[in-house]
Amino acid sequence: MKKVLLGLSAFCLIAFTSCKEDASKKIDDKNVAEAAVRDANSTNFPIITFDQKEHDFGEIEAKTQVETTFKYTNTGAAPLVITDIKSTCGCTVPKDWSKEPLAVGESGEFTVKFNGSGKNAVSKTITVTANTEGGKETVKIKAFVKPDPNAPATPVKATTPAASGGTLQTVKSSTQPGHEGHNHD
Repeated sequence: MKKVLLGLSAFCLIAFTSCKEDASKKIDDKNVAEAAVRDANSTNFPIITFDQKEHDFGEIEAKTQVETTFKYTNTGAAPLVITDIKSTCGCTVPKDWSKEPLAVGESGEFTVKFNGSGKNAVSKTITVTANTEGGKETVKIKAFVKPDPNAPATPVKATTPAASGGTLQTVKSSTQPGHEGHNHD
């Protein structure tokens, strides 16, 4: 056992003394400089600054198409790249934004169309995905959608006497053809 322990100690002594090479000599000054530049640049993000964060269409008739343009400027320290713009539903469609990088100080814009769906106060959020520090920025549109004067009146549930029991039975109706028995309104 002593021989095994002595042999293991000798092996460890040889292994540790053969690695006397100084680790600091292995560092390449060029790599250190590149890492410093990279780290400094990683804190420089583009900042998207909008001329307005919310647009109010005011009162609009139901089903009336309206649109607005959101203008923005890159006020950050790096080129701005917008990769996507989406809204919370299909009734609001963002379009026409540049997919090319926007240099510091330059401006751009995108259009948002709203189809006038909904009732009363309506608010929609548009999310801009970009290379900003947060990764996502939002703007909003809102409107007060007045009822459609040409919309059919809401059907009223009618009751009819039951055939033999004397209790009333509810009759369902619909303004949609082929939808008797259930109502999609």
